[in-house]
Amino acid sequence: MSITNKKIAVIGLGYVGLPLTLAFAKKYSTIGFDVNSKRIAELNNGTDVTKEVHHNELVSAISNSFSLALTDDSSQIQNSDIYIVTVPTPVDQQKLPDLTFLLEATKMLGAMISPGNIVIYESTVYPGCTEHDCVPILESTSGLKYNIDFFCGYSPERINPGDRVNTLTTIKKVTSGSTPEIAEIVDQLYSSIIDAGTFKAKSIKVAEACKAIENAQRDVNISFVNELALIFDRVGIDTQDVLDAAGTKWNFLKYKPGLVGGHCISVDPYYLAHKAESLGYHPQVILSGRRVNDNMGMFVANKLVKLLIAKDHVISKSNVLVLGITFKEDCPDIRNSKVIDIIKELQQFNISVDVFDPHASHDEVMHEYSISMLNSISSKYEAIILAVSHEEFRLLEISKIKSSDKSIIYDTKSFLKSELVMVAFETILFI
Repeated sequence: MSITNKKIAVIGLGYVGLPLTLAFAKKYSTIGFDVNSKRIAELNNGTDVTKEVHHNELVSAISNSFSLALTDDSSQIQNSDIYIVTVPTPVDQQKLPDLTFLLEATKMLGAMISPGNIVIYESTVYPGCTEHDCVPILESTSGLKYNIDFFCGYSPERINPGDRVNTLTTIKKVTSGSTPEIAEIVDQLYSSIIDAGTFKAKSIKVAEACKAIENAQRDVNISFVNELALIFDRVGIDTQDVLDAAGTKWNFLKYKPGLVGGHCISVDPYYLAHKAESLGYHPQVILSGRRVNDNMGMFVANKLVKLLIAKDHVISKSNVLVLGITFKEDCPDIRNSKVIDIIKELQQFNISVDVFDPHASHDEVMHEYSISMLNSISSKYEAIILAVSHEEFRLLEISKIKSSDKSIIYDTKSFLKSELVMVAFETILFI
């Protein structure tokens, strides 16, 4: 099978799917599908609320109707040769894998695939999910036989939201296929758009596992320095000072403490743990790291309450400003943001909490968290928490929004200039 003149359909046009769709459209007839009609309308008007694709690039792409189409009509993606699934795979309230979007997309594709088609999954899953969970659905809904009539591949997404340097084409892509021949086709397909090259995994399960452990490794490393921050808080020394000293050794890994949210690092370890537990093994390191990281928002909130008391503030009359609600800096993505843990915990003390974020959508934050954000900062506060290190906050004149000299500036990111802040204000540095 040759990839020449193949029609590609990408299912899911979020942070992962949209850049992928535009990249393929430069070389192949490509159609992007999403069930969100509003999202499709915005994209066709040249607006990407995720900010992963530049306006000019999007407008240029959609104006070339021969190579690209974006639709919410599933009938439009029928008769494609290769289907690529990039839908979200979150966890539920019990921290168990939620495959709802993935399985619904699979059912949809099962009803339309034809002999010779390839279905490639990019969504993060546990090892074995593609062949054990998705393939049976494809077979039952299509009436076709796996690896006889249709084939599968897996190529884990590695998009880093908000990153303008490490983009889709500059990050090496792991590929895999359900047969050696299909693995080669999948690899050739991605090699044609990925400047950084590809790595062909031994199997679909290997490719699935590599994605899970990439983020699990980061999660464990961050949990270690988060635990150090908890220890050094009790010791009475600044964690960043310790890390700066330790970092002078050539082989010291330079991770920083902080809130670990988003749709990858804070989610993927649970997928790996779920698979391990289904096989009778209860992971120790992975889950302990998750427990530490999941509790950091509560730690920040309770630490701030103690600081307010120490400064003789009346807790129930204190006004707190939280700067940032996205899960990471310079990015509009609020999915699984751990900043909400800080806000909810402070509200448990009847503290009035305002939230300001120049990147997050007001409507999305209201819908997701029932929080009405500020359009601008006009009040003065007993405490200010820098929760997300958006570049805009560097220029914020903190002195103008303090209620008094006793106001607390809580920098969770060591983002503000510590020497300046420490001189000017009563400040606590978390990191």
